[in-house]
Amino acid sequence: MAIVQTDRPITSTENQQVIEKIVRTYPFCRSEVLATTAFQRPIPTMVIGSGPRKVIFSASHHANEWITTLVLLKFAEELAEAIAVNGRIYDRNAREVAAAATIYMVPMVNPDGVDLVTGAIAPGNIQYDLAKRLAENYPAIPFPNGWKANLLGVDLNLQYPAGWLQAREIKFSQGFTSPGPRDYVGRAPLNQLESRALAEYTRYIDPALVLAYHAQGQEIYWQFQDIVVPGAEELGQKMAEASGYTLANVPYESGFAGYKDWFIQEFRRPGYTIEVGQGENPLPLEQFDQIYRDNLPILLLGALGA
Repeated sequence: MAIVQTDRPITSTENQQVIEKIVRTYPFCRSEVLATTAFQRPIPTMVIGSGPRKVIFSASHHANEWITTLVLLKFAEELAEAIAVNGRIYDRNAREVAAAATIYMVPMVNPDGVDLVTGAIAPGNIQYDLAKRLAENYPAIPFPNGWKANLLGVDLNLQYPAGWLQAREIKFSQGFTSPGPRDYVGRAPLNQLESRALAEYTRYIDPALVLAYHAQGQEIYWQFQDIVVPGAEELGQKMAEASGYTLANVPYESGFAGYKDWFIQEFRRPGYTIEVGQGENPLPLEQFDQIYRDNLPILLLGALGA
């Protein structure tokens, strides 16, 4: 029986349990806790491979995009299983992948927010009531399904020091001036435990590339401002061709303070935001199988490069 169950929404507890079970089943995998949130939920990592090329894949910066966590967990399980039996994953020998790359995954950057959207935090819980009070300032956003932020009401993918002041100006002009379900940038960049932990982890790992998983739109964003990263467009185009997604320019109003923006600015290496699926978040699980098929070649191209 598969360790990763893709027929139901995933909670932070299940994310941790899945990672622990993969590590127990495949001892060449490893995990550590990246940080603990303000509400004491751990943010575990999942690491596979021992190769010289280091990459970081992250998912669920945004609470109602929890389907992206399942993408990374299923990839981790399938890669680990293929390594164990000397098999293949997609069109690659799994042991060759593991020998070429070390893949660091943070499958759920925002466990507090995910638990709100997936129902692990139930009505009547003090954390639910806190979020609901913040959401009342933004009545046009459905609650809890429209929730993207952490439980302090800060959008974690607007927290990075790459055009943060521009992001603040844009979001304030749109009315997102206080903590709430989405698009509030916080009082300062990296002032949230989750975003600060991922930035510190990224500096420590010093990866060749990052993939940041989001939903939705079936697009791949690869640029930040006018920074030219050698090979980034070419690799992005290969990802687009392999997946059927579109290599796209980021809309201006969404073009600042994201994780991949900061990575490109800080490291001058390829960073990509992958927008999976189509429709309204949270995406229905009926889309998962197609999303996974589309993204498996993206994940392998990210791991191995062009």
